[in-house]
Amino acid sequence: MSALSRRAFLQSSAAAAVAASAFPPSLLAAGHKISPIGLELYTVRNLLDADLDGTLAKVAAAGYKEVEFPGYRKFTPAVLRAAIDRAGLVSPSTHIDYKTVVGGMPQAIDAAHILGHKFLVNPSIDEAVISQPDGWKHAAEAFNRAGEACKNAGLQFAYHNHWAEFKPMPDGALPYDVLLQECDAKLVAFEMDLCWVNVGGGDPIAYFKRYPGRFPLVHVKDMKKLPHPSAREGAAIPEKDLLPEMTEVGIGVIDWKHLFANSGKAGIQHYFVEHDAPADPIASITTSYAYLSALRF
Repeated sequence: MSALSRRAFLQSSAAAAVAASAFPPSLLAAGHKISPIGLELYTVRNLLDADLDGTLAKVAAAGYKEVEFPGYRKFTPAVLRAAIDRAGLVSPSTHIDYKTVVGGMPQAIDAAHILGHKFLVNPSIDEAVISQPDGWKHAAEAFNRAGEACKNAGLQFAYHNHWAEFKPMPDGALPYDVLLQECDAKLVAFEMDLCWVNVGGGDPIAYFKRYPGRFPLVHVKDMKKLPHPSAREGAAIPEKDLLPEMTEVGIGVIDWKHLFANSGKAGIQHYFVEHDAPADPIASITTSYAYLSALRF
């Protein structure tokens, strides 16, 4: 182990021990647990840009086995594959933008094969698309085409939500429901961001029951408090205005034990911790890992 990796391991191990002591013993009761626990690297994006190998070493030292890329930043797929191999990590998935979905799937698929991804995930749809009549349906059509391309390449396409998908359209329908109904279940999976669903007033468990097996990936992040229902009646609150309420997993208000007790219905295979704006990214991911590794449900 290099000196850098050794220091990262010792620092993260000490932080994890402190974080674990903050959670009640009831979490340690016998039952199911999350495994493996992954990290969405958006959480440490600025650290990655400054020190790729050092940051990945700290991610691994905190206990994470899997990582999801928020796109490849300034790095090439080959450079990133070598880096995660050195850190002992694997990357089941990455995010790709909507422009890539409609015009760059061959290149995204080639990169996925280099990095060992199994999933290509679109995290947002261009406003110019969804602001048009039937925009969400048009997006679903594009997702089905991307899903077919992924299927032919041995991959799975998926969509990651934010919270605006749970704001009713003029006809009363929810955009998230439109996507679930219009996307071919054989071609398009969903990466449910469990935090943003709660922020939008949605019920993840109701979706798990209504659409079993369609959620092989989830984002796991927490909020100190959720917006009052009245706040959802007007224009969508910009997500940047909600970031101060985001916190480490297990510190906020989301009932993870109850939620994950229903994970079998969802078909969850990969759990990615995320915090969009942590004050100290390494301390944040260490605290979240300590909670989730102790959680039994």
